[in-house]
Amino acid sequence: MTAVIFGVVVVLTAAFAFLNGFRDVSTSVALATRTRALTPSVAVLLAAFFNLVGALLSASLAVAVARTWISLPPGPEGLGILTAGLVSSCAWGLLMWRRGIPASSTHALVGGLAGAGLASLAVGGGGVGGVDQSLLFQVILPLLLSPVVAYSGAFLLVYPATWGARYTQPNVVNQRFRRSQAIAAGAVAFGHGLQDGQRVSAVLLLALLAAGYADGGSIPVWVALLSAVMITAGTLFGGWRISYTIGHKITRIDPLRGSVAQIFSAVMLFVGAIGLHWPLSTTHLVTASVLGAGENQNFSVTNRRLVIRILGLWLLTPVAAAALGFVLALALTPLEH
Repeated sequence: MTAVIFGVVVVLTAAFAFLNGFRDVSTSVALATRTRALTPSVAVLLAAFFNLVGALLSASLAVAVARTWISLPPGPEGLGILTAGLVSSCAWGLLMWRRGIPASSTHALVGGLAGAGLASLAVGGGGVGGVDQSLLFQVILPLLLSPVVAYSGAFLLVYPATWGARYTQPNVVNQRFRRSQAIAAGAVAFGHGLQDGQRVSAVLLLALLAAGYADGGSIPVWVALLSAVMITAGTLFGGWRISYTIGHKITRIDPLRGSVAQIFSAVMLFVGAIGLHWPLSTTHLVTASVLGAGENQNFSVTNRRLVIRILGLWLLTPVAAAALGFVLALALTPLEH
Protein backbone atom coordinates (compact mmCIF):
# COMPACT_ATOMS: atom_id res chain seq x y z
CA MET A 1 0.00 0.00 0.00
CA THR A 2 2.87 2.39 0.72
CA ALA A 3 4.19 2.09 -2.83
CA VAL A 4 0.73 2.70 -4.31
CA ILE A 5 0.07 5.82 -2.24
CA PHE A 6 3.58 7.08 -2.97
CA GLY A 7 2.85 6.76 -6.69
CA VAL A 8 -0.38 8.73 -6.22
CA VAL A 9 1.52 11.47 -4.37
CA VAL A 10 4.07 11.73 -7.18
CA VAL A 11 1.28 12.10 -9.77
CA LEU A 12 -0.52 14.70 -7.65
CA THR A 13 2.72 16.63 -7.10
CA ALA A 14 3.31 16.66 -10.85
CA ALA A 15 -0.25 17.98 -11.31
CA PHE A 16 0.36 20.63 -8.65
CA ALA A 17 3.56 21.73 -10.39
CA PHE A 18 1.77 21.88 -13.76
CA LEU A 19 -1.05 23.99 -12.32
CA ASN A 20 1.50 26.20 -10.61
CA GLY A 21 3.14 27.01 -13.93
CA PHE A 22 -0.21 27.21 -15.71
CA ARG A 23 -1.59 29.80 -13.30
CA ASP A 24 1.55 31.72 -12.40
CA VAL A 25 2.76 32.33 -15.96
CA SER A 26 0.38 35.29 -15.82
CA THR A 27 2.41 36.99 -13.14
CA SER A 28 5.52 36.86 -15.31
CA VAL A 29 4.07 38.03 -18.60
CA ALA A 30 0.88 39.97 -17.80
CA LEU A 31 2.49 43.41 -17.78
CA ALA A 32 4.83 42.77 -20.68
CA THR A 33 1.93 41.73 -22.90
CA ARG A 34 -0.33 44.48 -21.56
CA THR A 35 2.12 47.21 -22.62
CA ARG A 36 3.05 45.36 -25.83
CA ALA A 37 6.65 44.91 -24.74
CA LEU A 38 6.32 41.26 -25.81
CA THR A 39 3.86 39.34 -27.93
CA PRO A 40 1.94 36.63 -26.01
CA SER A 41 3.75 33.76 -27.74
CA VAL A 42 7.22 35.20 -27.17
CA ALA A 43 6.33 36.10 -23.57
CA VAL A 44 5.21 32.56 -22.78
CA LEU A 45 8.32 31.00 -24.32
CA LEU A 46 10.51 33.43 -22.38
CA ALA A 47 8.70 32.65 -19.13
CA ALA A 48 8.89 28.91 -19.76
CA PHE A 49 12.64 29.00 -20.37
CA PHE A 50 13.48 31.02 -17.27
CA ASN A 51 11.02 29.03 -15.15
CA LEU A 52 12.84 25.87 -16.24
CA VAL A 53 16.26 27.29 -15.38
CA GLY A 54 15.08 28.65 -12.03
CA ALA A 55 13.33 25.41 -11.06
CA LEU A 56 16.39 23.32 -11.92
CA LEU A 57 18.69 25.56 -9.88
CA SER A 58 16.25 25.53 -6.97
CA ALA A 59 16.75 21.82 -6.36
CA SER A 60 19.83 22.53 -4.22
CA LEU A 61 17.66 24.70 -1.95
CA ALA A 62 14.90 22.12 -1.55
CA VAL A 63 16.78 20.03 1.04
CA ALA A 64 17.00 23.03 3.38
CA VAL A 65 13.33 23.80 2.76
CA ALA A 66 12.23 20.24 3.52
CA ARG A 67 14.29 20.12 6.72
CA THR A 68 12.96 23.41 8.08
CA TRP A 69 9.42 23.12 6.71
CA ILE A 70 7.36 20.29 8.21
CA SER A 71 7.74 16.65 9.19
CA LEU A 72 5.24 13.90 8.44
CA PRO A 73 4.43 10.58 10.10
CA PRO A 74 6.11 7.64 8.36
CA GLY A 75 4.31 5.26 6.04
CA PRO A 76 0.84 5.52 4.49
CA GLU A 77 -0.29 7.95 7.17
CA GLY A 78 2.18 10.65 6.14
CA LEU A 79 1.58 9.97 2.45
CA GLY A 80 -2.18 10.27 3.04
CA ILE A 81 -1.66 13.72 4.57
CA LEU A 82 0.34 14.76 1.50
CA THR A 83 -2.37 13.39 -0.80
CA ALA A 84 -5.13 15.36 0.92
CA GLY A 85 -3.03 18.54 1.03
CA LEU A 86 -2.12 18.33 -2.66
CA VAL A 87 -5.69 17.64 -3.80
CA SER A 88 -7.08 20.54 -1.74
CA SER A 89 -4.45 22.99 -3.02
CA CYS A 90 -5.00 21.93 -6.64
CA ALA A 91 -8.78 22.24 -6.30
CA TRP A 92 -8.54 25.71 -4.77
CA GLY A 93 -6.04 26.80 -7.40
CA LEU A 94 -8.35 25.71 -10.21
CA LEU A 95 -11.25 27.55 -8.63
CA MET A 96 -9.24 30.77 -8.35
CA TRP A 97 -8.01 30.41 -11.94
CA ARG A 98 -11.60 29.90 -13.14
CA ARG A 99 -12.57 33.16 -11.47
CA GLY A 100 -9.47 34.99 -12.72
CA ILE A 101 -8.19 35.66 -9.19
CA PRO A 102 -4.40 35.71 -8.57
CA ALA A 103 -3.93 33.57 -5.43
CA SER A 104 -0.92 31.83 -3.88
CA SER A 105 -0.48 28.10 -4.56
CA THR A 106 2.05 27.88 -1.71
CA HIS A 107 -0.42 29.22 0.84
CA ALA A 108 -3.04 26.78 -0.42
CA LEU A 109 -0.57 23.88 -0.11
CA VAL A 110 0.52 24.75 3.45
CA GLY A 111 -3.11 25.27 4.46
CA GLY A 112 -4.13 21.95 2.93
CA LEU A 113 -1.34 20.10 4.74
CA ALA A 114 -2.27 21.77 8.03
CA GLY A 115 -5.92 20.72 7.64
CA ALA A 116 -4.96 17.17 6.71
CA GLY A 117 -2.65 16.98 9.74
CA LEU A 118 -5.48 18.06 12.04
CA ALA A 119 -7.69 15.36 10.58
CA SER A 120 -4.99 12.78 11.25
CA LEU A 121 -4.80 13.90 14.89
CA ALA A 122 -8.59 13.80 15.16
CA VAL A 123 -8.66 10.07 14.34
CA GLY A 124 -5.78 9.27 16.69
CA GLY A 125 -2.94 9.36 14.18
CA GLY A 126 0.21 11.40 13.97
CA GLY A 127 0.06 15.07 13.10
CA VAL A 128 2.24 17.28 10.96
CA GLY A 129 5.32 18.32 12.88
CA GLY A 130 6.34 21.97 12.69
CA VAL A 131 3.06 23.04 11.11
CA ASP A 132 2.64 25.93 13.56
CA GLN A 133 5.97 27.46 12.56
CA SER A 134 5.27 26.71 8.89
CA LEU A 135 1.95 28.53 9.08
CA LEU A 136 3.61 31.47 10.81
CA PHE A 137 6.68 31.86 8.59
CA GLN A 138 5.33 30.54 5.27
CA VAL A 139 1.75 31.80 5.33
CA ILE A 140 0.90 34.43 7.93
CA LEU A 141 4.01 36.63 7.86
CA PRO A 142 4.50 36.50 4.06
CA LEU A 143 0.77 37.09 3.57
CA LEU A 144 0.84 40.18 5.77
CA LEU A 145 4.28 41.61 5.05
CA SER A 146 5.34 40.82 1.48
CA PRO A 147 2.41 42.57 -0.29
CA VAL A 148 2.94 45.65 1.89
CA VAL A 149 6.66 45.78 1.06
CA ALA A 150 5.99 45.14 -2.64
CA TYR A 151 3.29 47.82 -2.83
CA SER A 152 5.36 50.40 -0.94
CA GLY A 153 8.58 49.67 -2.80
CA ALA A 154 6.99 49.87 -6.26
CA PHE A 155 5.09 53.05 -5.30
CA LEU A 156 8.30 54.77 -4.14
CA LEU A 157 10.44 53.58 -7.06
CA VAL A 158 8.12 55.29 -9.53
CA TYR A 159 9.42 58.67 -8.25
CA PRO A 160 13.07 58.26 -9.33
CA ALA A 161 11.99 56.53 -12.55
CA THR A 162 9.70 59.38 -13.59
CA TRP A 163 12.25 61.99 -12.44
CA GLY A 164 14.93 60.41 -14.58
CA ALA A 165 12.63 60.45 -17.63
CA ARG A 166 11.26 63.97 -17.09
CA TYR A 167 13.05 65.53 -20.09
CA THR A 168 12.54 62.60 -22.47
CA GLN A 169 9.79 62.35 -25.05
CA PRO A 170 6.95 60.01 -23.94
CA ASN A 171 7.32 57.74 -26.96
CA VAL A 172 11.04 57.31 -26.24
CA VAL A 173 10.32 56.61 -22.55
CA ASN A 174 7.77 53.95 -23.49
CA GLN A 175 10.16 52.35 -25.96
CA ARG A 176 13.00 52.15 -23.44
CA PHE A 177 10.87 50.76 -20.64
CA ARG A 178 9.29 48.21 -22.94
CA ARG A 179 12.79 46.86 -23.52
CA SER A 180 13.48 46.74 -19.80
CA GLN A 181 10.13 45.00 -19.30
CA ALA A 182 11.22 42.18 -21.56
CA ILE A 183 14.23 41.63 -19.31
CA ALA A 184 12.16 42.05 -16.14
CA ALA A 185 9.61 39.46 -17.33
CA GLY A 186 12.41 36.91 -17.64
CA ALA A 187 13.71 37.87 -14.19
CA VAL A 188 10.28 37.37 -12.60
CA ALA A 189 9.93 33.98 -14.32
CA PHE A 190 13.40 32.98 -13.07
CA GLY A 191 12.50 34.08 -9.54
CA HIS A 192 9.24 32.15 -9.74
CA GLY A 193 11.15 29.02 -10.76
CA LEU A 194 13.53 29.46 -7.83
CA GLN A 195 10.71 29.94 -5.36
CA ASP A 196 8.15 27.38 -6.48
CA GLY A 197 10.56 24.81 -7.85
CA GLN A 198 12.06 24.25 -4.43
CA ARG A 199 8.59 23.83 -2.91
CA VAL A 200 7.62 21.15 -5.41
CA SER A 201 10.92 19.33 -4.88
CA ALA A 202 10.45 19.61 -1.11
CA VAL A 203 7.03 17.94 -1.35
CA LEU A 204 8.53 15.04 -3.29
CA LEU A 205 11.37 14.78 -0.77
CA LEU A 206 8.83 14.65 2.08
CA ALA A 207 7.04 11.85 0.23
CA LEU A 208 10.31 9.93 -0.17
CA LEU A 209 11.03 10.34 3.55
CA ALA A 210 7.54 9.22 4.57
CA ALA A 211 7.75 6.17 2.30
CA GLY A 212 11.22 5.31 3.58
CA TYR A 213 12.81 5.63 0.14
CA ALA A 214 15.32 8.35 1.07
CA ASP A 215 17.17 9.77 4.07
CA GLY A 216 16.68 13.42 3.14
CA GLY A 217 20.37 14.18 2.69
CA SER A 218 20.10 15.05 -1.00
CA ILE A 219 17.60 15.56 -3.81
CA PRO A 220 17.42 12.74 -6.40
CA VAL A 221 17.93 13.93 -9.95
CA TRP A 222 14.48 12.73 -11.06
CA VAL A 223 12.84 14.93 -8.41
CA ALA A 224 14.53 18.07 -9.72
CA LEU A 225 13.74 17.15 -13.32
CA LEU A 226 10.09 16.34 -12.63
CA SER A 227 9.57 19.60 -10.75
CA ALA A 228 11.20 21.72 -13.44
CA VAL A 229 9.60 19.98 -16.41
CA MET A 230 6.05 20.08 -15.02
CA ILE A 231 6.26 23.75 -14.01
CA THR A 232 7.61 24.53 -17.48
CA ALA A 233 4.90 22.48 -19.19
CA GLY A 234 2.23 24.35 -17.26
CA THR A 235 3.83 27.65 -18.25
CA LEU A 236 3.72 26.73 -21.94
CA PHE A 237 -0.02 26.08 -21.77
CA GLY A 238 -0.52 29.39 -19.96
CA GLY A 239 -3.66 30.43 -18.08
CA TRP A 240 -4.54 33.89 -19.41
CA ARG A 241 -7.53 34.57 -17.15
CA ILE A 242 -5.31 35.79 -14.33
CA SER A 243 -3.10 37.67 -16.78
CA TYR A 244 -6.10 39.71 -17.88
CA THR A 245 -6.93 40.52 -14.26
CA ILE A 246 -3.41 41.73 -13.44
CA GLY A 247 -2.75 43.54 -16.71
CA HIS A 248 -6.14 45.10 -17.41
CA LYS A 249 -8.63 44.96 -14.56
CA ILE A 250 -7.02 46.02 -11.28
CA THR A 251 -5.28 49.22 -12.43
CA ARG A 252 -4.01 51.10 -15.47
CA ILE A 253 -0.32 50.60 -16.11
CA ASP A 254 2.20 52.05 -18.58
CA PRO A 255 5.62 50.63 -19.61
CA LEU A 256 7.49 52.69 -17.00
CA ARG A 257 5.32 51.58 -14.10
CA GLY A 258 5.10 48.05 -15.41
CA SER A 259 8.87 47.82 -15.55
CA VAL A 260 9.21 49.19 -12.00
CA ALA A 261 6.67 46.65 -10.70
CA GLN A 262 8.34 43.69 -12.36
CA ILE A 263 11.90 44.66 -11.41
CA PHE A 264 10.99 45.17 -7.75
CA SER A 265 9.06 41.87 -7.68
CA ALA A 266 12.02 40.01 -9.18
CA VAL A 267 14.43 41.48 -6.61
CA MET A 268 12.17 40.39 -3.76
CA LEU A 269 11.88 36.88 -5.21
CA PHE A 270 15.67 36.55 -5.49
CA VAL A 271 16.28 37.82 -1.97
CA GLY A 272 13.57 35.56 -0.55
CA ALA A 273 14.75 32.42 -2.34
CA ILE A 274 18.53 32.80 -2.12
CA GLY A 275 19.29 35.19 0.72
CA LEU A 276 16.58 34.53 3.30
CA HIS A 277 15.10 31.16 2.25
CA TRP A 278 11.65 32.65 2.66
CA PRO A 279 8.74 31.34 0.58
CA LEU A 280 7.40 34.44 -1.13
CA SER A 281 4.37 34.24 -3.40
CA THR A 282 5.11 35.48 -6.93
CA THR A 283 1.40 36.17 -7.34
CA HIS A 284 1.21 38.34 -4.24
CA LEU A 285 4.39 40.25 -5.06
CA VAL A 286 3.53 41.06 -8.66
CA THR A 287 -0.09 41.96 -7.87
CA ALA A 288 0.92 44.24 -5.00
CA SER A 289 3.73 45.82 -7.03
CA VAL A 290 1.36 46.52 -9.91
CA LEU A 291 -1.05 48.19 -7.51
CA GLY A 292 1.73 50.25 -5.93
CA ALA A 293 3.17 51.43 -9.23
CA GLY A 294 -0.30 52.08 -10.66
CA GLU A 295 -1.39 54.10 -7.65
CA ASN A 296 1.52 56.52 -8.06
CA GLN A 297 -0.28 58.62 -10.65
CA ASN A 298 -2.09 61.95 -10.63
CA PHE A 299 -5.49 60.32 -11.05
CA SER A 300 -7.23 57.28 -9.60
CA VAL A 301 -7.06 54.24 -11.88
CA THR A 302 -7.51 51.35 -9.42
CA ASN A 303 -10.54 49.06 -9.35
CA ARG A 304 -10.86 49.15 -5.57
CA ARG A 305 -13.80 46.77 -5.39
CA LEU A 306 -11.81 44.10 -7.23
CA VAL A 307 -8.73 44.73 -5.08
CA ILE A 308 -10.77 44.25 -1.89
CA ARG A 309 -12.17 41.02 -3.30
CA ILE A 310 -8.68 39.75 -4.14
CA LEU A 311 -7.37 40.62 -0.66
CA GLY A 312 -10.28 38.80 0.93
CA LEU A 313 -9.59 35.68 -1.13
CA TRP A 314 -5.90 35.85 -0.22
CA LEU A 315 -6.90 35.66 3.44
CA LEU A 316 -9.41 32.90 2.70
CA THR A 317 -6.97 30.74 0.69
CA PRO A 318 -5.16 28.93 3.56
CA VAL A 319 -8.39 28.59 5.55
CA ALA A 320 -10.39 27.13 2.67
CA ALA A 321 -7.56 24.79 1.67
CA ALA A 322 -7.21 23.64 5.30
CA ALA A 323 -10.94 22.89 5.53
CA LEU A 324 -10.89 20.90 2.30
CA GLY A 325 -7.70 19.10 3.33
CA PHE A 326 -9.32 18.16 6.65
CA VAL A 327 -12.34 16.60 4.92
CA LEU A 328 -10.25 14.78 2.33
CA ALA A 329 -7.87 13.39 4.96
CA LEU A 330 -10.81 11.99 6.93
CA ALA A 331 -12.16 10.38 3.77
CA LEU A 332 -8.77 8.81 2.99
CA THR A 333 -8.22 7.42 6.50
CA PRO A 334 -9.60 3.92 5.74
CA LEU A 335 -7.14 3.54 2.85
CA GLU A 336 -4.16 4.07 5.15
CA HIS A 337 -4.77 0.92 7.17
